[in-house]
Amino acid sequence: MKDLFLTWLNRLLVFDVFLVLFSFFWLVVAVVGRSLDLSLGLDLWYKLWEPVFTPALGILMGGAILSGIISQISKRLNKQS
Repeated sequence: MKDLFLTWLNRLLVFDVFLVLFSFFWLVVAVVGRSLDLSLGLDLWYKLWEPVFTPALGILMGGAILSGIISQISKRLNKQS
């Protein structure tokens, strides 16, 4: 059960990393576009910041912490038995 949970948690985190990286690169391109007076979606990015990108960052941080905690607990339980 634990292994299945960790597998799905890791899959979710990998997907989330790509979402966060995509949002970062989109921000960079949109800011460069704004400085060149091109509309590359910076206003849309700002609208998506609160409902999409902020939770994605929170899930990424929380999942990484949870994954590390579970890994440490597993190591200690395996060491004792």
